[in-house]
Amino acid sequence: MADAKSSAANPLFLRDEELRQGIELLFYAYRDFTSDADVILREYDFGRAHHRVIHFVGRNPGITVAQLLAILRITKQSLSRVLGQLVSGEFIRQEKGRADRRQRLLYLTGNGVELERRLSQPQRERVARAYREAGAEAVAGYRQVLLGLIDEVDRDGVLSATLRS
Repeated sequence: MADAKSSAANPLFLRDEELRQGIELLFYAYRDFTSDADVILREYDFGRAHHRVIHFVGRNPGITVAQLLAILRITKQSLSRVLGQLVSGEFIRQEKGRADRRQRLLYLTGNGVELERRLSQPQRERVARAYREAGAEAVAGYRQVLLGLIDEVDRDGVLSATLRS
């Protein structure tokens, strides 16, 4: 009888083995999700940090360095190195803020737009295929799970940022 009670309080998907499998699947999915972009990044001697910067600058033209630091949660020093390479390689341009000249606003250049497209196209295709195979209900559940993995204090901001047109 104790087993029936514990299984009612602990649904199948919350058992330790299922949680471990979910974590493991995330590792495998991340490996494959990033693999296509990694090949392209190697052509430029760039890493995943470069990809993340290009992605978020592309999605948020005019983003400030401070905003980018808040999204990426990396040190100023790490961002400075990556950003310096992207600026010197003419993938990103910086402008001084209009209201506050101390701000640096970031934009993709033509080269940056092209690189962002090359990096994201295989990922969009991979996600689209998975979404088609899973169906609308599973996609909605998957999004809920991803949101649940994000720190609660950040969820509203992440959700509004990802749902904009």
